[in-house]
Amino acid sequence: MKVSRTQIAVGSLLLILSIVLTYKWIAYSRAYPTAHTELKNSTKKAIPLENKPIESKAKNQKQVQNPLAKKAAKSMASQPKFKTNKITKKIPVIPLLDVLKAKNQPNRGQNIFFHETTNFMRIERSALVQLTARAACAIESAALHNPGLTVFVLFAGATHRKLGGDPLIKALHKYKNIRLRHLNLWRYAAGTPIAKWLSTGKLFKSKFLFPHVSDLLRYVTLYKYGGLYLDLDVVVQQNLVKMPPNFTGAESNTSVACGVMKMSAGGVGHKIATMCLRDLEANYNGDKWGTNGPGVITRVVKKQCKTENVRAMINNPKRCNGFRVYDPSAFYAIPWLQWKDFFQPNKLNVTLRRVSKSPVVHVWNKLSKGWKLNTKASCAYTKLAKTHCPRSFAAAGGFF
Repeated sequence: MKVSRTQIAVGSLLLILSIVLTYKWIAYSRAYPTAHTELKNSTKKAIPLENKPIESKAKNQKQVQNPLAKKAAKSMASQPKFKTNKITKKIPVIPLLDVLKAKNQPNRGQNIFFHETTNFMRIERSALVQLTARAACAIESAALHNPGLTVFVLFAGATHRKLGGDPLIKALHKYKNIRLRHLNLWRYAAGTPIAKWLSTGKLFKSKFLFPHVSDLLRYVTLYKYGGLYLDLDVVVQQNLVKMPPNFTGAESNTSVACGVMKMSAGGVGHKIATMCLRDLEANYNGDKWGTNGPGVITRVVKKQCKTENVRAMINNPKRCNGFRVYDPSAFYAIPWLQWKDFFQPNKLNVTLRRVSKSPVVHVWNKLSKGWKLNTKASCAYTKLAKTHCPRSFAAAGGFF
């Protein structure tokens, strides 16, 4: 049988093609020996991702089967290594009660208020309570010396606390007059003179958002409920019930501070709180730290007392028409320029003498928060804490 040249040529091409394909298949099989296995297993039913337990230990992890993933793993191995957090179990949490919805509402004029604005966000998200030992000390000292008043700690950023609680929160829960509550800024400010301004969003352009939210909230709280507002960087040394219904404290002879303020739920106190909210709206400045806090109360009391002279307000309380401005020794006996005196052992005795008659001691957290204080250190702050917030101090561990 004769074979044409065309048939010979086609046959030769087919032979060459089969040889090439066979060679490529052998090379592929050597490079990716698991490919055929994957192909066979591809018909099996997929297991939903959420039903697969995640193993945190490397020894329990299976080898990567995907060839592309293998190459990526090789590439990653050659990159610089960084520390990563290990996979942790979910933390069981309890939601904080909303201060506006909780059964036990603030009793107008019969409360002490603290505000915590760390982690505050314009769009509310879930976040755990974060309290420092020093903040817990402030709260405990207020509750310890004022058992007849309810101490509300209002969290603008946190929404939940750990189910088991951390040592500091456990220490605070031993006091029956302490309430930890969440607040939603917009609902909380609704119906107050500042509500409309808040909706403009100017507050959120601040360079100091957390402090300025705190500034706003203290005046909103005093407007809504009256009572006593305290900063979270204080130590209360005395019962505060018998103090006047309306007061603040001077930081110096030229400036009035807002870290310790009391205003009645009605009358003069409510009038002052209203003036403060109006002033904050009119003079708000997101670029300056103090304009919206101490600046507000300073401007308002100057109007109320009809004088620019802070010393005149202090020396002649009657001119302030029902509102009192205390001398710096009452709450700010140690000026901010001398904040280190609270932490230095060689200043222990002189500092304790200077604050001995102060109902409340302010320790200037804005400046002192970076000072790592050993609980065994012998200084004014540790001495004050052992006396006025013993449970928080004990729960602090090695550092306070």
